[in-house]
Amino acid sequence: MSTLDAFLAEDGTLEAFQAVAIKEVLAWQIEQAMKAQKITRTALAERMGTSRSQVSRLLDPKDGNVTLATLQRAAAIVGRKVRVELV
Repeated sequence: MSTLDAFLAEDGTLEAFQAVAIKEVLAWQIEQAMKAQKITRTALAERMGTSRSQVSRLLDPKDGNVTLATLQRAAAIVGRKVRVELV
């Protein structure tokens, strides 16, 4: 465990920071796939059957209140899959 990980674990915030980091990476990957395919936030919302504001929350790296199902739906639309594994 790195020194930062040890500090955060000791502080009791390691899991929260890891969750935010995972969400940031997923949001970035979905947004990059959208750009490559020229899919707008409005178009993604329409394809997901949701609102543009929900897509904005999904793509906001600081908004951690997104379900795995929502991430999976967005990923599928851009031709990707969300893979979760325990290590």
